[in-house]
Amino acid sequence: MKTKVLVTGANGQLGQCLQLLASKANIEFTFLNSKELDITSEKSIKNNFNSTYNFCINCAAYTAVDKAEEERDQANLINNIAVKNIAESCKENNITLIHISTDFVFNGNKTQMYSEQDSTNPISVYGQTKRDGEKAIESILTKYFIIRTSWLYSQFANNFVKSMLNLSKTRDTLGVVSDQIGTPTYAIDLAKVILEIIKQDKNYGLYHYSNKGVASWYDFAKAIFNKTNTKITLNAIPTSSYPTAAKRPKYSVLDKTKLVENFNIEIPEWEDSLDTCLKAIF
Repeated sequence: MKTKVLVTGANGQLGQCLQLLASKANIEFTFLNSKELDITSEKSIKNNFNSTYNFCINCAAYTAVDKAEEERDQANLINNIAVKNIAESCKENNITLIHISTDFVFNGNKTQMYSEQDSTNPISVYGQTKRDGEKAIESILTKYFIIRTSWLYSQFANNFVKSMLNLSKTRDTLGVVSDQIGTPTYAIDLAKVILEIIKQDKNYGLYHYSNKGVASWYDFAKAIFNKTNTKITLNAIPTSSYPTAAKRPKYSVLDKTKLVENFNIEIPEWEDSLDTCLKAIF
């Protein structure tokens, strides 16, 4: 019997990455976008979840970090209440839930990598709603994988890499924040890790995953332009000179040791994965 997997938020970048890899995996996927499965509707969840599924990968999320400061209810509905309802349906149908979370559950005051044991303290509405969603899963299910990731990008949908490439077409000079430190994550790499977790189906719980290495947004932008031979003047700027509605963690490098040890996974360097992504874009 093939493993059956339901994917929510199939049109987002992670959903599209999973679709790209689906044909190579010995898995029967059902990909549902937000029109086909509205996770904010309990009825829609109940209608689409059934006990034939072994796993649900929840790729649906409210990710507009700044907008969330004004749209608290909407962010909470998608990142917390809907997640609770998905978890309830997973429990009812004996489905293992794989849920994607974020480095934004941390306040960023540390100077060393964040492990799964570190206490959370979100400094934005987005981060708080994502943490509340995690808590909902932890209180309802025993069979779950929560994967916190950071700075997700790919050849699909809107993301930092696409934004930088688009901005470079109309701008000669660009200022990018250099005092927020984290790790870019290629969504294809994350999708591969998810497929490996499904294959192994053990060691439930909370995990961190990003690519290897450390960068600022400025470093990330510089690498994008260097690798694409883009002629642009790039200036490193402090967060203070680029005010945003939501506060962001100053440091949110994730410690991946637990995932590597439990699933014997090799993690690519972020610059190598950026090369792979740029080849897919161009």
